[in-house]
Parts: sequence; structure tokens; C-alpha cells
Amino acid sequence: MGKFVINQTATGFTFCLKAGNGETIATGGEVYSTLASCKGGINSVINNAPIAAVEDQTVEGYETEKNPKFEIYLDKAGEFRFRLKAKNGEPIAASEGYAAKGGCKNGIESVKKNVVDAEIIEPEK
Repeated sequence: MGKFVINQTATGFTFCLKAGNGETIATGGEVYSTLASCKGGINSVINNAPIAAVEDQTVEGYETEKNPKFEIYLDKAGEFRFRLKAKNGEPIAASEGYAAKGGCKNGIESVKKNVVDAEIIEPEK
């Protein structure tokens, strides 16, 4: 079972999604000013990830998918990454870099699977 871990920073709140094995599989797309808005971002990932299409931008002439969607792209270092965009087109989660596209695709499937019943861990007060 996955879990969302909320962290408090000097400027607000961030979150990451961890798989059952403790590996981070996605991070939130921004720093939220309040805990409530961070939880709203988490809920957006929970609601959008399971129904999101996959748009592989590394393929020439790729077909543009409607939001919500996972976008697979190459970063400046030549690694494969994904970002999850909500229905309104805003990025709400992103991955680390993967050496192979297959690993990136597995990361997307892991996000889709782990958000379904993920618990939310709030920062200690």
C-alpha cells in the first residue's frame, strides 16, 4: 500500500508518494502555503492518476492526449521522466529520472496502483 508523506518546509508544505517498499515514486508539483491546500493537491493526484491517459512525448509524431494525463518526456540529462497533469492542465506530480523508458512506464503504473488506498501521513506538530 502506498502513502503520501507531507513535509513542512520553511515556505510551506510539500508531498511525495511512496510505494509500499518505501521508494518515492512521485513528488508534488509545488510548495503549498497551507496544509489544507497540500491535502487538496494530494486529492487531485488521487482523483486524476487512475484515469489519466499516457502521452509519450519521446516518440516522433506522438498523439496529444486529453487531460488528465501522464506525460513521458526526456529531461536535459537524457533521462526519462513523467509528470501528471490534472483535468485543468496543471502539473500536480512528477517523477525522478529513469535511465530507461520502461522504468518510467513502470513508475506511472505504480502511481496509478498506489494512490487508490494510500494513507496520508501529516508532519509531526
